[in-house]
Amino acid sequence: MTARHSAPDDRAGQVRIKRIYEAASDSDGNRILIDRLWPRGMSKEHARLDGWEKSVAPSDDLRKWFQHKVERWAEFQERYRAELNEKDSELETLAAIARSGVLTLLYGAADDEHNNAVVLREVLLEREKHHG
Repeated sequence: MTARHSAPDDRAGQVRIKRIYEAASDSDGNRILIDRLWPRGMSKEHARLDGWEKSVAPSDDLRKWFQHKVERWAEFQERYRAELNEKDSELETLAAIARSGVLTLLYGAADDEHNNAVVLREVLLEREKHHG
């Protein structure tokens, strides 16, 4: 995965999340898909990805258990964070991209508030606060 470098500006270091079905924008910076499965109905051209980090997606078992049921959200967050604790090099790669400019984590879920991108963004921001 290669980072698209942009000129440094006040957006440097931002981690954003966006549903992959939303139109791509130049302000997205580096667009990284963080789902294990390719989003239904999405062409590679329309996705305009800079990378696809399946390795930071929730495990198949966790994804199937969660099923985007809001009542499982708190436990999903705990379990997913535990999985991410084992992904130090992958998290560092994403953090480095974010330090070089804007990183937009792309997800396919219909629920904007209860999905893996929300958790991953929090983890990356916490990581930068502690390592920054």
